[in-house]
Amino acid sequence: MILSWEVLPESNLREAIGVLVRLVETAGALIIFVGAVWAFGSFITSVVRGRGHVKGFNRIRLTLGRYLVLGLEFQLAGDVLRTAVAPSFTEIGQLAAIAAIRTALNYFLGREIAHERAELERDAAAEPQPDAGAGPGGAKGALG
Repeated sequence: MILSWEVLPESNLREAIGVLVRLVETAGALIIFVGAVWAFGSFITSVVRGRGHVKGFNRIRLTLGRYLVLGLEFQLAGDVLRTAVAPSFTEIGQLAAIAAIRTALNYFLGREIAHERAELERDAAAEPQPDAGAGPGGAKGALG
């Protein structure tokens, strides 16, 4: 007599993972959607208020990029989950191609975010800062 201990038959496991994949991919899509809606709303608000300058635009792009990177990470997680149970060579090849494309997107988005952040920090450092010690009751003594 052969004992077989199967906690969850493969067909049931595939169904459970299918549900998880849909949940994770939906979360990724929602993150990207929320980021896009936020960016659009911020852009319109900036234009209407007349503050459509480059610095505001770069902040919007930086935040949208963060949403995109996070959403793509969720999408990649869904792809990895999809191949968790006895993947075929075709599925492994598809995962490799999708992972390479999404990883490249994440890499370039990450570089763009770092570039935008550095530009914003450089612009902030170049702006004249108001004297924190000036004003009523704010004068600094000789000892600082």
